Amino acid sequence: MARKFLYVIAGLIVLVIVGKLAYGILQPQLMRIAMVPREAFSDLQPLPANAYDKQAMWIARPDIVKDNPALWTPQGINDAPVPEKAAVFFIHPTSYITTFGDAHWNAPIGEKEADATARRFVTGQASAFNAAGNIWVPRYRQANFGAFLTDGPEGDKALAAAYRDVAQAFAAFLKANPTGPLILAGHSQGSRHLLQLLREQVAGKPVEKRIAAVYAVGWPISVEADLPALGLPACARRDQAHCIVSWQSYAEPADPSAVIETFGKKTGYSGKPRKGTHMLCTNPITGAFNGAAPASANRGTLDSREEGKPPRLLSGIVPARCDTSGVLMIGEPVDMGPFTLPGNNYHVYDYSLFWANVRDDARQRLAAFVKS
Repeated sequence: MARKFLYVIAGLIVLVIVGKLAYGILQPQLMRIAMVPREAFSDLQPLPANAYDKQAMWIARPDIVKDNPALWTPQGINDAPVPEKAAVFFIHPTSYITTFGDAHWNAPIGEKEADATARRFVTGQASAFNAAGNIWVPRYRQANFGAFLTDGPEGDKALAAAYRDVAQAFAAFLKANPTGPLILAGHSQGSRHLLQLLREQVAGKPVEKRIAAVYAVGWPISVEADLPALGLPACARRDQAHCIVSWQSYAEPADPSAVIETFGKKTGYSGKPRKGTHMLCTNPITGAFNGAAPASANRGTLDSREEGKPPRLLSGIVPARCDTSGVLMIGEPVDMGPFTLPGNNYHVYDYSLFWANVRDDARQRLAAFVKS
C-alpha cells in the first residue's frame, strides 16, 4: 500500500514537472492568443489641437493639487530643497492590458481600469522625481500590451498612434515650460516613446541644451546603434548631467533571452543594426555606467505588498550588478508582489527596487546641471 502511494505521488510530481515544461514552452503562444487584439487595426483620429491645454488630459501636472499621484512620498521622506526645480515630463508604462481579444489596439482616453493602473504606476515611479521638479504626466492613447506580442504590422501601428499623442503632449509641456531645466523620464512603453521623442523632437534642437537628465528605464538602448542619434551620452557617473540613464532588472538565475532576441532584430535610431551591440546598463545604486553595488548601498526599495496600505520604504535589501548581457542583476529573487515576469524578469519593479536611489540621482544630476 505504501509503495502504491509513493507511485501515485511520483506520478503527480511528474505531471507537475511536465505541465510546467509545457507551459514554459507554450507560454509565448498562449500569451499571444490571450492578449493580442483580434479586431482589425483602425488608425486613430488626431486629438484636437488644444487637447493638452486641458487639465483633464493629464494624470499629473503642477496645477492638479487634489489626488495627484505624482506628489506622493512614502513615510519618513524629508528632502532639502533643490537650488532650482526642473519641469519633469514623465511617460507612464503600459496599463491597458486585456485578454482574449476583447480590446482595442489603443486604449481610449479615460478607460477606467487602464487609468487606475496608470495612476498606480505614477505613484510608484514618477513620484521619485517630485523632489527635483514639478511633474507632468499626460494621458495618451497607449498601445495595448498585446501590441508587443505580435509580429504583425498592427503592433507598430498602435505604437505609432500612441506616440503621436505623446508628441502632442510634449509640445504642450514645452509651451507651458519655455525656460529652465528639464528632466525627461518614462518606463517600458513610456521609455520607448521617450526615445523617439529624443530622436525627433530634442536631438539637435534648442531644447536639447535644457535637458538635465533622461531616465529611459525598462527599454533596451543600444550604446552603438541608438545613442549617437539621441543627442545625449550615457551617464558615466552620478554627478554627471545632460545624459541618459537606463536599466532592466532581473533576479538570478535570469533569462533575458526574449529581450535580447527582440533587441537584436531591430534597427537602431542611427540606422545601424542593434544585433551584436551593447545594451546600456546604468547601475541605479551608484548612478554609474555598468559596475556593481551591494544591497547595503540601496537607500530604499518600495514595498507595496500589503493591500490597502501605502507602500513603505525598505533600505538595504536589493543589490545591483550590470551583467555582460546588458541587463541589471538584483541577486536572488526578492518578494515584490505577484507581477514578476518569466525569466525572473522584474520589469514591473524597475523603479520600485531603487526608488530612493533614483530620487537622489535626479537631485544630484539636476544640481550638477544647474551648477554648470
